[in-house]
Amino acid sequence: MKSRLSLTLYILLLSLSGCSIFSEIEDRTAKWSADQFYTEAKEMLEAGDYETAIKYYELLEARYPFGKYAQQAQLDIIYAYYKYEEPESAIVAADHFIKLYPRHPKVDYVYYLKGLVNFNRDQGVLDRLLPLDRSQREQSMALDSFYAFAELIERFPKSKYSKEARQRMLYLRNTLANSELHVARFYMKREAYVAAVNRAKTVVESYQRTPAVPEALVILAKAYKIMGLNDLSDNVLKVLKLNYPDNEGITEVIQLVVK
Repeated sequence: MKSRLSLTLYILLLSLSGCSIFSEIEDRTAKWSADQFYTEAKEMLEAGDYETAIKYYELLEARYPFGKYAQQAQLDIIYAYYKYEEPESAIVAADHFIKLYPRHPKVDYVYYLKGLVNFNRDQGVLDRLLPLDRSQREQSMALDSFYAFAELIERFPKSKYSKEARQRMLYLRNTLANSELHVARFYMKREAYVAAVNRAKTVVESYQRTPAVPEALVILAKAYKIMGLNDLSDNVLKVLKLNYPDNEGITEVIQLVVK
């Protein structure tokens, strides 16, 4: 009980400290012009003090919402949120900017940032200490990242960010395919063959030309054979032999004995 009370008190003190710091900044900047706000915020951003930069940008937007720095401040704060590891705030700010300024000359950069935020947002402290296979994690953020990059390329094919977006999409596509394959393997081990088939089919149909396809075909052929669907198994085996004639899974399927 005592330790729980101490933790609650500690959190409260941290909260009060944060409020105190923000109030202090508000007082110190009470007479700042829009130019001074933007200059100071930009300096903090470039120095890597993202927390202070965010506070300055937020105050700039609050005090001078229609000033000459309004659009640029909203653009810069997206990047600041991203670097400060506040992905939700970054995405909200990006969506808000796109809605307000769909024809802004740098709106392609905002789409790129949206993709980048989701691309990196599941890379937490534990991942840096204990690297994990990204394909084995929940993939909603990878999909969000993929769609953001795809929208960037569709809307702005000549953008300077499009080349990198395509490279990241290729990586994400492989990751998503491997994720489906990982689940298919899991279902095969649990003898949930219908579920394994569904996952393997997703790889073959939705992620063609990815490295995961050969193993997905092997899983399909094995699962169909175990379920007694020999015609389907033979058809998949033919596709496997035609496209991946040296794949070791071909022998595994042929030698598989169904009890």
